[in-house]
Amino acid sequence: MAASALALALAAAVLHAVWNLLLARAPDVQAATATTFAIAVALYAPLAAVRWDVERSAIPYMAVSAVFELVYLALLATAYGRAELSVVYPIARGLAPVLVLAVGVVMLGVGTSTVEVSGVLLVAAGVLLVRGFRARATRGTAFGVAIAGCIAGYTLADARGVEHADPLVYLVVVMALPVAIYVAIVLRRRDLAALKRQLGPATFIAAPATFGAFALALFALQRASAASVSAVRETSVVIAVALAAPVLGEQVTPKRLAGAVLVVAGVAVLGAG
Repeated sequence: MAASALALALAAAVLHAVWNLLLARAPDVQAATATTFAIAVALYAPLAAVRWDVERSAIPYMAVSAVFELVYLALLATAYGRAELSVVYPIARGLAPVLVLAVGVVMLGVGTSTVEVSGVLLVAAGVLLVRGFRARATRGTAFGVAIAGCIAGYTLADARGVEHADPLVYLVVVMALPVAIYVAIVLRRRDLAALKRQLGPATFIAAPATFGAFALALFALQRASAASVSAVRETSVVIAVALAAPVLGEQVTPKRLAGAVLVVAGVAVLGAG
């Protein structure tokens, strides 16, 4: 893996972990999520307009992806308000590629290998260590599994849709409507003042980081294989879990951190398979 690709993939991992940590730390996670993603769309929309390239054949995939993204935003904000990031994040990120593989095998008739099965077992072991046996962790596990389902859903749609559009344009278009709907939902439950209160340094760091993590991954993919880039990106799981203690005050045990490492290892094996 070229040094430039490694640096880009690691940067993408750091940004992904950072924006999730910043959202989870917000006193009002739902308002922070709405504000952060609204700013992200506004920041990247001009660049998408300049790069505009979307074929009509991309529209069905965009529609499916947008539905999953809306549910993803709602679940993520709710999860970070009610459960620990050090449980939700690694389970969501680790199970998503497992679910994508499962859909490929069960519904699309794609074959699997011993290496991929080994990757699934590593992820499963990691999830068990992350989850533990506390009631609060059980709630976080449920959120993590649901979010993983959303990630798998939009990943499957995006894998086909991005073939018919510029990747950055595709991302902005797919996110625009779900973000607008989510902002409207939050405004109905709260008010505009709740969103304005989120206009601080944390939001202005998290907003560009959301789409920025994706953009950096795209640049890394131009320099290295998808498997290697995916494996490096998943180090965001370890970064997020390790920082959950000092940033969020969560009790991250050695077992939970070891579980996060196993999840990353499993995803790396899946990518190699």
